[in-house]
Amino acid sequence: MGEAVLWGVIAAAPLFIGAVLALLRKWPPRWLGIVLGFGAGALMASIAFELWEEGLDLAGPVPLVVGVAAGAISYYIADRILDARAAKSKSQAGGGRLAVGALLDGIPEQLVLGIGLASGEPVSIALVVAILVSNLPESIGSAADLLEGGMAKSRVLLLWAGVAVICAAATVAGFALASVTGDAFRSASSGFAAGALLVMLVDSMVPEAQSKAKESTGLATVLGFALAAGLALA
Repeated sequence: MGEAVLWGVIAAAPLFIGAVLALLRKWPPRWLGIVLGFGAGALMASIAFELWEEGLDLAGPVPLVVGVAAGAISYYIADRILDARAAKSKSQAGGGRLAVGALLDGIPEQLVLGIGLASGEPVSIALVVAILVSNLPESIGSAADLLEGGMAKSRVLLLWAGVAVICAAATVAGFALASVTGDAFRSASSGFAAGALLVMLVDSMVPEAQSKAKESTGLATVLGFALAAGLALA
């Protein structure tokens, strides 16, 4: 159990660290867009080479596809709720969307991590670095947008601390549930994370990066993809 707590904290820490970095300095819009584009590319690689591939290997296409559909629908509904609230308060929902995406990705992803630890599977340094590469830009971008939208610094830190704690707790939960879950559950969990991330990338993260970084977005996205893919295949 101690190992699950340790790795849960390590995997979730970049979410909070990114929010702290956003508070320490004001990021120019262009640099923020490049960071978001880089993170989007890293998340694309995570979907292709970790979540999808692992889910398919574990239990075949059916649980994986069911999980993808559930994750996509869950993010879509959460996004519509955020849009409605933003319309009422006349504020921007971009930062909140990225936070919801991080939560819907982090919970199933770290559940799978906890289950793997309980099963005796080793955690690779490449995987840890890949999580850092994808989570850090996501939280920097979200926190910066929330601050720009007028949210108090203390609330931004509290929000991302909460997301990090919930994701870390998911690793412990996965470790505890390992004996009553099977490969189909792990496959569906990977699919859920992939589905939520795909909708978030298309609807929120990539458009947000494009609006800020303009012509630099594509290059930053490819660099993020290349680095994360290389780590996943290392």
